[in-house]
Amino acid sequence: MPALTVPDITVLPRIPEPDPTVARMRAVRSVTTAPRGLEGEGFPVRRAFHGVDLADLDPFVHLDQMGEVEYAPGEPKGTPWHPHRGFETVTYMIDGTFEHSDSNGGGGVITNGDTQWMTAGAGILHIEKPPEWLVTSGGLFHGFQLWVNLPRAQKWAAPRYQDLRAGEVALATSPDGGALVRIIAGEVARYKGPGSTYTPMTLVHATLSPGARLSLPWRADYNALVYAMAGHGTVGAEARPIQIGQLALLGPGNTITASALQVQESRSPNLDLLILGGRPIGEPVAWMGPFVMNTRQEVIQAFADYQAGRLGTIPAITAVHNAPTTVVESGQPGDGEPG
Repeated sequence: MPALTVPDITVLPRIPEPDPTVARMRAVRSVTTAPRGLEGEGFPVRRAFHGVDLADLDPFVHLDQMGEVEYAPGEPKGTPWHPHRGFETVTYMIDGTFEHSDSNGGGGVITNGDTQWMTAGAGILHIEKPPEWLVTSGGLFHGFQLWVNLPRAQKWAAPRYQDLRAGEVALATSPDGGALVRIIAGEVARYKGPGSTYTPMTLVHATLSPGARLSLPWRADYNALVYAMAGHGTVGAEARPIQIGQLALLGPGNTITASALQVQESRSPNLDLLILGGRPIGEPVAWMGPFVMNTRQEVIQAFADYQAGRLGTIPAITAVHNAPTTVVESGQPGDGEPG
């Protein structure tokens, strides 16, 4: 799991231990296990938010761990062209390569440690797929896609695209030098990630060596979620066990704590955590397939606008080479495509 690594973690700035006189360690409210499924044209995912109430996830609505999978030649898969409205998609690539194109002219290629941040806003069409050379050769594929809700006032914002390179991510370590902390968006201590967000939030990828411990200051007005993408460890004030594919929902407080077990499996030598939280929006959520709005009527209007071609046009230069736009109208949030 390379993502972004450094040759010598000891040279990084250290996140200080929280002041014990003011620190309030967040306890674990629940631990859920992500079921496996298939997305897009058939790539494997873990549904990280499965079984958690939307009110507890707010401002987030969806999180898929894509892979980890070693594709044989000809096997890599992506998504067809599809629409979005009312939220932002954040695609974080750990291993492998993914291409993005959209009807707003945004797009690029992401690989180890890169992030694509697409604000769908008022509406957009996009496609995500492995490059042709990866389809031909096969290879490792592992990443995440997060859906971040937009407040009612921003749901009609103009679409935008951010291409965040791995080298832009803020890096720090724990006082014991045993954890590599990558801050993709938001702020931890005084370290700020490069992602620009409409909804106030923080997104962190932390790698803990065996036996390492990590304490992060966390805004008290944000919720807090910790997802284990690899390894075994504990999380929360009561040191609740957590392992690959599990999500811990934390309660109130201003500090998140996690530790890696001293002994890890050979396939996952470290504890890798995706740590995220944001300021709850507190508005009604109407969600069907690729649209996240405030009311059912707004979702119905989004489908009508898409069918009428008001959410954008597939660029001619790509339309010839890719599958036609499809959208699953099953009524089930997230069915059929990841973002």
